Amino acid sequence: MDLFAGLQAFVRVAEIGSFSAVARESATSQSAITRLVGQLEEHFGVRLFHRTTRRLSLTEEGTALLEHGRRLLADADAMQEQVGRNSTQPTGLVRVGLPVSMALLLVPRLPVLLAQYPGLSVELLAQDQMQDLVEAQMDLAVRAGPNADSSLMTRTLGTFHWLFVASPDYIARAGTPMTPADLHQHDCIVRTPSQVHGHWHFTVDGEEQAVAVRGAVSVNESAVARRAALAGLGIARLDELHVHDDLQSGALVQVLAAYPTAPVPLYLVYPSRRNLARRTRVVMEFLVAQAALGPRRAG
Repeated sequence: MDLFAGLQAFVRVAEIGSFSAVARESATSQSAITRLVGQLEEHFGVRLFHRTTRRLSLTEEGTALLEHGRRLLADADAMQEQVGRNSTQPTGLVRVGLPVSMALLLVPRLPVLLAQYPGLSVELLAQDQMQDLVEAQMDLAVRAGPNADSSLMTRTLGTFHWLFVASPDYIARAGTPMTPADLHQHDCIVRTPSQVHGHWHFTVDGEEQAVAVRGAVSVNESAVARRAALAGLGIARLDELHVHDDLQSGALVQVLAAYPTAPVPLYLVYPSRRNLARRTRVVMEFLVAQAALGPRRAG
């Protein structure tokens, strides 16, 4: 049997959790992937997966082999790159978890990446609520704020600020808040559950100040908060990447600019530097480059 091909198939099935998905990304049949994994099980004399009609999970032996298989494949990939023999293009699927605003920023720029690497495919898992990287089967993720998981590798992308915005119609109707305390008299589009108890934070006279906010509408995703602000439902707190175009066009206006928020770190997280496939490295470098460009549109 081709032990290397079997390990490649096994590792991707373990990462994605689906034989059919691995077959699609490698442009082969499900039976071919199943046969490779079956040959690997026969070679080692163990069962690698628990299989049911609804779920696929690793056995104890499969978990042990996954660690060794990832290391071996990563070492092989690094060896090929080091000796300059890796002339093939990176291929396969890379699953990226990221905030909604970052996903919207990347979508118009992805054609450049995909044109450069025709065999590459990217799945954007856009959610403002952070997911566990391994449990969600993501290759890498963009996170904002403090890194809560020290077991993950990190790479800094930069920082961003929260801005407070509203539509011109809302400002004409309700007036412009001059200080954070004025928000008590305004409808605010509160994000749940991340903005605990409906508090927004400002820098006032060099010190952080929390202001309780309320409104008739609360949402759980930034894209919905932006749409609510555009509809004139109140003042929203959104990151500068998300509202850059709206501020440029005048669809939204910034309020309380004299009371800035603290910069929020933005960074990439991934399980291990040694386990990165070349396709993942390519996407990572692309994300770093796009973050350096900021909110300007590509091309």
